[in-house]
Amino acid sequence: MKLPFPLAHEDDPLRLEAGRKLFAGPVDFLKGVVTMDGLPPADRLEICFAGRSNVGKSSLINALTGRKGLARASNTPGRTQEINYFALGDRLYLVDLPGYGYAEAPVAVVRRWQTLLRAYLAGRPSLRRAFLLVDARHGIKRPDEEIMALLGQAAVTFQLVLTKADKPRAAALEKTIAAVRDRLQQEPAAYPEILLTSAEKGTGIDMLRAIIAGME
Repeated sequence: MKLPFPLAHEDDPLRLEAGRKLFAGPVDFLKGVVTMDGLPPADRLEICFAGRSNVGKSSLINALTGRKGLARASNTPGRTQEINYFALGDRLYLVDLPGYGYAEAPVAVVRRWQTLLRAYLAGRPSLRRAFLLVDARHGIKRPDEEIMALLGQAAVTFQLVLTKADKPRAAALEKTIAAVRDRLQQEPAAYPEILLTSAEKGTGIDMLRAIIAGME
């Protein structure tokens, strides 16, 4: 049976307020991790953000947390090769995975990152959902398909988030959404809702906060 993959919609004021309160509380950088033995204890719910370099991941995390400099974008895509952990009080961990699909990183660095990513996705029992960020101007590309395959193999539910949704014209955006819906039909690990966001305009930020706050 085909799933429709509708755009996420949240108008419940209680859920929106829960999201606002969660991210209005303390949000602190905890640590950068380069090996599995450096991960913090899996003692709370965990979500992660993944996406190609330049997809706007740092901007989205900063908009989500309301803290401009919390997640810093690297000047050279693919050079930041750490899994960065942020603590939202003692409620959950927000995890920023390194950008992928980069051309400038050395082969050995890419291989090391892929190994760490596979180990993280397969071996993190507290990981509740991955948010896979895709540029609304470009849609799903081969590196995104590779990460979806990894998420599927690890049986990690992922929700696709279209970033920079304010950039394309309406017709181009609708075309991208249709193509994304069609592609996600092939992914059993895909959460059956797509989220449109713009860190610059604030689109989808309250909704994403509500989605995260509603996880248990």
